[in-house]
Amino acid sequence: MERSRQALAREDWPATFALCGREWDLLPGVFAPVYSPTTEFSMRLMGLADPAATPRTGSFLEIGCGSGVIAVASALGGCDRVVAVDISEAAVRNTALNAERHGVRGRVRSLRGDLFAGLAPEERFDTIFWHSNYVLAPAEYQYRTMLERGYVDPGYATHRRFLTEAPGRLAPGGSVLLHFSGRGDLDGLLRIAEECGRALTVRRSAVFREGEYEVEHMLIEVTTTT
Repeated sequence: MERSRQALAREDWPATFALCGREWDLLPGVFAPVYSPTTEFSMRLMGLADPAATPRTGSFLEIGCGSGVIAVASALGGCDRVVAVDISEAAVRNTALNAERHGVRGRVRSLRGDLFAGLAPEERFDTIFWHSNYVLAPAEYQYRTMLERGYVDPGYATHRRFLTEAPGRLAPGGSVLLHFSGRGDLDGLLRIAEECGRALTVRRSAVFREGEYEVEHMLIEVTTTT
């Protein structure tokens, strides 16, 4: 939370930034990968950091798209239909800018919504991905800024909704993937998953440096047990 407040107060907020060999647009107030390394961690965990990586296919939904790096990289990697959702209108515009910048505007649709609320009822996806706001706050915590929503989940209420709703948005044979961090409450997440009838399996993990700390980041697959 303190990191997000400090970022908003910066006077040197860049209009563009470089990440994984590409240039990206950045609008004020949008989660800034230039100040937080976790978007790059997502790129690595998802196998998107190398522009020459194995081509992808199918449809892709990103929840909490921010600047649109993951969604646009998925389209550049070969996904034929990408939908990027964020509760922040600035993030939706930012994603559209980056889709335009990289020539995939026809395959990336960005829209404003809270998790799956902005989608048509019939929409289904081969891959659903969320880099979650894994910092646990007390259930009564009130957000002070839109940017905090990218870091903090009071009472893990949003995680509970995601675990409950995401499998219902999958195409046959699809997968739900969650980027989680050692800074979050993994035991609490596991308890919520069990209550929701979900199993969590770590498909990939790595320890990355965040400032002076080394933190484990995990790519978790969510499956249905009931």
